Amino acid sequence: MDGSIARPRPLLALAVRLATAAVLATMGMLVKLAGERGAHLLELIFWRQALTVVAVGGLLAVWGRLSTVRTQRIGAHARRAAYGITGMMFVYGAVMLLPLPEATAISFTAPFFAVMISVLLFGEKVGLYRWGAVALGFAGVIVITSPGFGLAEGSAIDPWGAGVGLIAAFLVALISFQVQDLNTTESPWSIVFWFSAITAPLMALALPFVSSAHDAGTWGIILAMALCGALAQILLTTSLRFGSAAVILLMDYTSLLWATFYGWQVFGRAAPASLWIGAPLIIAAGALIAWRERQLARSRARPVAVSERRFS
Repeated sequence: MDGSIARPRPLLALAVRLATAAVLATMGMLVKLAGERGAHLLELIFWRQALTVVAVGGLLAVWGRLSTVRTQRIGAHARRAAYGITGMMFVYGAVMLLPLPEATAISFTAPFFAVMISVLLFGEKVGLYRWGAVALGFAGVIVITSPGFGLAEGSAIDPWGAGVGLIAAFLVALISFQVQDLNTTESPWSIVFWFSAITAPLMALALPFVSSAHDAGTWGIILAMALCGALAQILLTTSLRFGSAAVILLMDYTSLLWATFYGWQVFGRAAPASLWIGAPLIIAAGALIAWRERQLARSRARPVAVSERRFS
């Protein structure tokens, strides 16, 4: 890969993003499985970040592209790392506390928080479409977390876990604005590399206090989880290289199918009726936001194109 802007290849981008959703769902399953076998949250995050540094750094070295991680904005990378590692703790925490499909569905609320952040922090004007999508999405969350929507007795969602999941989604949305800012001057590889390179040593400091002996099977799960995390970062970067984020992000919703499958096959828990009612509301709301963002982007671009033609 060179540093030039890649030619748009939408079908390739969609295929890569579908693979990304599957890998991320698999990583979530492995995080939950490792947690049930005694692995600590901070221990898992360390291995996830450490292996990403090795994988990304190794790939760039093979491609002769290590220079792409050079940066003049290490402070911005450090701030992104601080928010990112906090967000990762909540994301992994939600997976450990909640059934996998429900944790995945709640994570889809990130676009709704992004809308609210854009209003509160940046003064962006948001119209009826996007506010309606936010309301619809959170209605889906209420359905999923409410014991009155088809949940079997004794299987109500842990309110603490739901809260952790919503905080995780909020932090993911907040981080997206930081990454958007970094993207103006940094390569995607630089952003991925520095996030992992800064946070892995910090997590290493916690290892003496949280790590414990594991059997070979648990170490295999931890290694597979870390590999999935590194692969997901690479696939995410590749998908955004070849396609529009507003379109390919819709493929992320397929991770719910994988999460439901893993919840059933690995953890022996069939998805409750509340998930099948609430998740479509969240997905429809996210799709509406993505569609509206694309429409707004086109309307903003049109006057610029007209102006360029007029003076050319």
